[in-house]
Amino acid sequence: MITEAQFQNELQRIIQNGIREDIGEGDHSSLACIPSTAQGKAKLLVKDEGIIAGVEFAKMIFKQVDTTLEVKTFIQDGSLVKYGDIVFHVSGSSQSILKAERLVLNSMQRMSAIATKTKKYVDLLEGTSTKVLDTRKTTPGFRAAEK
Repeated sequence: MITEAQFQNELQRIIQNGIREDIGEGDHSSLACIPSTAQGKAKLLVKDEGIIAGVEFAKMIFKQVDTTLEVKTFIQDGSLVKYGDIVFHVSGSSQSILKAERLVLNSMQRMSAIATKTKKYVDLLEGTSTKVLDTRKTTPGFRAAEK
């Protein structure tokens, strides 16, 4: 078992590695096409029914990319969502939003898929003595976020 501080440190490492892998030296499309002073707003729009997961992780990603980005959350982690729901708005530097976008979307899709599938198994097993437990069969380098 790891402490909360160790868990938070591991999440920060995942974010740092994800940004490094995705962006490297910079998002060249954004840097070439979008003025550094451009401000923007984006929303996370739900495309399918399920359990949302990764909202707090997404906020950590946005903060790591740019501490001035503002995130307004409408739906919390663990909530049942449906097509068309808006989970959050993020506003601030357009370049920063785009820099964080891919890591946020990929992480939340993966985490929400795991949460949704797990909920289905838990519901199927309701009324039995069987328990759903986590294992170490997770993605290397992304384990803390998946659990």
